[in-house]
Amino acid sequence: MSEAPFSIRTFKFPGDYEKVIDLWQNAGKGVHLGKSDTYQEIAKKFLRDPDLFLVAEKDGCIIGAVMGGFDGRRGLVYHLAVHPSERRRGVASALMRELESRFKLIGCLRAYLLVTPDNITAQQFYEEQGWRRMEILTYGKDLE
Repeated sequence: MSEAPFSIRTFKFPGDYEKVIDLWQNAGKGVHLGKSDTYQEIAKKFLRDPDLFLVAEKDGCIIGAVMGGFDGRRGLVYHLAVHPSERRRGVASALMRELESRFKLIGCLRAYLLVTPDNITAQQFYEEQGWRRMEILTYGKDLE
């Protein structure tokens, strides 16, 4: 990929779906895809708050993506990923800045994200972005 600048834009459904799934699947150990990432589930997500699903694009290729959610009170960040050849060039930081800006525009006062304990690179990145570790237990349950 060339050194041309990139742009941030809102995810387009369904056109961007396959490209973003491919990015997430090849992002490395930090992105864990599951039942909530199927075509049907992303379609539901897109209907809820499409402005919080962002991609970074360069030369017509999607090189980064992040999905945000807002429940009316708190924000949540999902699946931030940047193509390996485009890392350390400000893509992830730009995606997060834009997502945080959009959270603020809709009245979101606090947001959360999940990072696995072994993903030290992501932990360092988020701390550099001003995020702070919360010492809490997390629980999950599949409802199907």
